[in-house]
Amino acid sequence: MNTVPLSQLSSESGDDSRSDNYGNRGENTSDVTPVFALKQLVARLYREQHKIQDLLSSLGFALRSFNNLNQFLELIPLMATRVTDADGSALVLLKPNGQVKLEQLHYQDNLQGIDIRKAIETATLKVKDATARSTALADSESEQFNLEQASGVEKGLALLDAQVSRCLGSDIHLFGTAILVKQMERGRLYVFSRDPEYTWTETRQKLVRLVADQTAVAIANDELTVELRKKERLDRELEIGAEIQQRLLPRQCPQIPGLELAARCQPANRVGGDYYDFIPTHYVQPGKTEGADINKNSPVKSAQGRWGIVIGDVMGKGVPAGLIMTMTRGMLRAEVLNGHSPGQILQHLNQVMYADLENSHRFVTLFYSEYDLQTGILSYSNAAHNPPLLWQASSNSVRRLDTLGMLIGLDSNSQYEEAQVQLAAGDTIIYYTDGFTEAANPNGERFDEENLMQVFQKACQNCQEPQAILEYLFDQVQQFIGQGNRNGDDMTLVVMRVHKGTRG
Repeated sequence: MNTVPLSQLSSESGDDSRSDNYGNRGENTSDVTPVFALKQLVARLYREQHKIQDLLSSLGFALRSFNNLNQFLELIPLMATRVTDADGSALVLLKPNGQVKLEQLHYQDNLQGIDIRKAIETATLKVKDATARSTALADSESEQFNLEQASGVEKGLALLDAQVSRCLGSDIHLFGTAILVKQMERGRLYVFSRDPEYTWTETRQKLVRLVADQTAVAIANDELTVELRKKERLDRELEIGAEIQQRLLPRQCPQIPGLELAARCQPANRVGGDYYDFIPTHYVQPGKTEGADINKNSPVKSAQGRWGIVIGDVMGKGVPAGLIMTMTRGMLRAEVLNGHSPGQILQHLNQVMYADLENSHRFVTLFYSEYDLQTGILSYSNAAHNPPLLWQASSNSVRRLDTLGMLIGLDSNSQYEEAQVQLAAGDTIIYYTDGFTEAANPNGERFDEENLMQVFQKACQNCQEPQAILEYLFDQVQQFIGQGNRNGDDMTLVVMRVHKGTRG
């Protein structure tokens, strides 16, 4: 409902001898010449035009100048009163909880303004009570405003119109119009006059609607500002989350005797669910005793000669996946120190994380391996992750490293198989997440595992360093999806190559 022409509006068609179309008192036509009357009409039209221009200018300045919505709303009843030559105006807004509140009131006569305020506040309280009881005030009012077919908001505002009219009394000329924000009614702007000869002309109604529209713009702008601030806070929180996650991932690859390493994690969002790590199975350095000073800049080495290399992927993306990834990292690092085999480590990790993952309705894929520096044997176990690919230099062939095992968090009683492979000088392994094989081009075609095996084999034949292999594989995926396009999933890759001078 755009406007609320209440019962008092019937006086608009009253005696023209008392008021012209602009609400100005007429004079005895017998004493006025036609030329003088025409001049008066032109002057009134001129004043009316400038009144609208001043209104638009003032409201526009206020919208630009006020950062506080309440400051702007204080002007609305005053502005509506001035431009319509009325006695007062009231702004009533609908709150998020569905209740109505008298937001601002202006009345020329302070004493009468107190009575007006009491009347409108009484009307809003009655509407609140009626809405709470979900009952109409009277059958006659229900019929008049067709409340049976109205929505909850429309019914409440229709009841408000009826109550405001009743509480103000029949001697007040009242006009109300809706405050519409995104096509939803958010309140009413009422303007009223006690002058018995006052009429609600079309021009005055348009001016009130104009003020109401500017009010709606101010409310919408304020809500957009609030949403923008929320987004800025969320963006900052995501930045902090991404920073924490990046710090939890290895800052650089460790220096492991006999191995060359390269790694990169490229999240689709600022916070991702991919995970990789290099974990020494024992944290005491050779030649150091517990409690001795440790040079933080020196490479971390394993006293027992084994290193864990792990890669995982939490189902989903964003902050929830990042939190689970962080939890997985901490629990896995603690489990590795117990000295169990890869299969037992995944089994214990699954039992510990099962309850939390079940509650979050998420799962984790994980591939855990341990490389023995003395024997060159890689022991591994897979929890439904993409199997790493091994390029064997002696045969120039690529094979998958895989074992049977369920997702972490799917079944608390899952068992995980283990396997071993003897690595020789020049052998290269890539650990990767499904962001590589699931990458799609504009035609919807997937990069898939077969393509990855082919480009991996080519990279191993032509690239001398793991970092060069890593860059080549990322470039190949980017060319596949199209330059300038962005992969919708996290992409993580770890490249491990056995030194060519290492005994195999």
